[in-house]
Formats: sequence, C-alpha cells, structure tokens
Amino acid sequence: MHKVLLYVAYGWLTLGGTLHLAIDVVSQYLRGKRAPGPETTLYYGLNTAFALGQILFGIAALIVARRAIELLDGWPLVALSLFAALAWFAFAVYFLEYKEPRFMVATYGVLVLAAAVTR
Repeated sequence: MHKVLLYVAYGWLTLGGTLHLAIDVVSQYLRGKRAPGPETTLYYGLNTAFALGQILFGIAALIVARRAIELLDGWPLVALSLFAALAWFAFAVYFLEYKEPRFMVATYGVLVLAAAVTR
C-alpha cells in the first residue's frame, strides 16, 4: 500500500501541475482571455512557475520511486515533500485567484502524509 500511495501522490502532483498549466496558462493564452499588459505577464509567469515546479518535482520523485523507492521512505524526503506541499498551498492561498490549485496541493499533501504513515 505504501508504494502505491507514493506513486499516486507524485503522479497526482504531476497531473495537477500539468492540468494547471494547460488550463490557467495555455488555454487562456490561446483564447486571448487576458489583455496584454504587465498584470497579464505577471499572471502567466506566476502560474507557469507554480505549475512547472509541481510538474518537475513530481517527475523527479516518480523517477526516484522507480529507481530507488527506499529513498522516499526516509524522513528527509518525506519532510521535503510535506514542506513543498505547505509552500505550494500557502502560495496558492495568497497569490492564485482560483481554488482548484489549493485542492490539488492539499490532496497531494494528504497523500504524502498517508504514505509516510504507512511506511
């Protein structure tokens, strides 16, 4: 169960980041939903950085899980994963206008916590 939870947690993070990038950045850009200007540039930059951070962290963790899953059992990587979840959640609360990224990050945090408890 522990291994499944790890794969689900980091897969969820990767999926959530990919969906966030596709919905909040790419689709809005392609549809021209925001008028060009400094605010739009900041919006796209903020959301792109948020989503790419999740995607890259998730993919790196999935690679580690595939190659050496016992590394993800140690407290340093569990603490790093939980800290990342808290940081992304705080970032989403303070800077992002939609509630869906908060839900995605909170679900990731719960999954990482569940994986840590089932070690």
